[in-house]
Amino acid sequence: MPHARLAALALATVCALPAAAETGLDYGPRPSYLIDKMDSSPLKDKLQSCIGQTPKRTDFSIGHRGAPLMFPEHTVESNRAAARMGAGILECDVTFTKDKELVCRHAQNDLHTTTNILLTDLADTCVMPFQPAMGEDKAKAECRTSDITLAQFKTLSPKMDAADGSATTPQAYQGGIAGFRTDLYTAGAQTMTHAQSIELFRALGAKFTPELKDPAVDMPFDGFTMDDYAQKMIDEYKAAGVPASQVWAQSFNLDVIRYWIKNEPEFGAQAVYLMDEYDIEGYSPHDAATWPNTMPELKAMGINYIAPPMWMLVTVEDGRIVPSTLARAAREADLNIITWTLERSGPLNGGGGWYFQSIKDVTDNDGVYFELLDVLAQDVGVKGVFSDWPATVTFYANCMGL
Repeated sequence: MPHARLAALALATVCALPAAAETGLDYGPRPSYLIDKMDSSPLKDKLQSCIGQTPKRTDFSIGHRGAPLMFPEHTVESNRAAARMGAGILECDVTFTKDKELVCRHAQNDLHTTTNILLTDLADTCVMPFQPAMGEDKAKAECRTSDITLAQFKTLSPKMDAADGSATTPQAYQGGIAGFRTDLYTAGAQTMTHAQSIELFRALGAKFTPELKDPAVDMPFDGFTMDDYAQKMIDEYKAAGVPASQVWAQSFNLDVIRYWIKNEPEFGAQAVYLMDEYDIEGYSPHDAATWPNTMPELKAMGINYIAPPMWMLVTVEDGRIVPSTLARAAREADLNIITWTLERSGPLNGGGGWYFQSIKDVTDNDGVYFELLDVLAQDVGVKGVFSDWPATVTFYANCMGL
């Protein structure tokens, strides 16, 4: 019987390929794989019934740095893959170079793990040159976009974000890729400036969610202030003629969010406050007394969108995943919720790690990806989900009519 069911699922998938090809979108095998891993339930039955559906683009599905489960993050290739999986919104994490030009990079100081800079002449610009592993000390380095020009940045080759802490040479340090990721799609990958990301995403039919990253350098930087930085990012959308309604500008920095609300109200109306209160000692998403700002207080600041990590929005009661106190309070305050990041954890048979910490007791197989996604969508009421492999979220949203 199991073999017959699998054969039927495979046939349904094959039969759907011509229709899917007409749309230019493709789920690939992963959604069906995750459904097969699920415990029996009405949700599993519903998702199985959608295998073979024609993929459609949806704003509920957000490409987190593109599709970095398998593609180098913040590259042209990573974002093309995410768009082909139906992600309706794509992300460029924004930082700046020595000549104050905006580029897509998760952090200003991650070039040593996301590019080949240590193997180039630009290794001399690194604020911390490569240091080999020695005894109990792991290999390390630190290289910043703010120490190189835009022209120099464009000469770098992206790679999967990783580093081998046991390395004794810069060449070996290029490794360390997690077992559930790959460097299969690294060759020839292309970096992007922020302006290039705008043009690419528009060409792919997607909307925009840039994140202004806090700098690794002290601000002002050669006269460049945080306000200048925040304004420059918005100005590049205005220069490209992108309507504010298509942009969800993000930041962990509450002052930046408030700057946009005050100085760019059209863009500020959709500004997304990324919540990192979990770094505060004693903080709990289940105890409002530990929150630096209540949900009504955030709303009163003019904030309409918040984005906590997934684990802050859920907890476990009687063996079931349910909304957290924070999730309920946000909905009561009429705050829109976006969350991050699905499929950044690899296989879930070990509890799921950081992103699943509040539900680790019920996280024991990869099917929990869909179980958590269902609670986030149906019970928490999130408006969108960042994923390292957007096909999964797209499939779910299409199946549920989101």
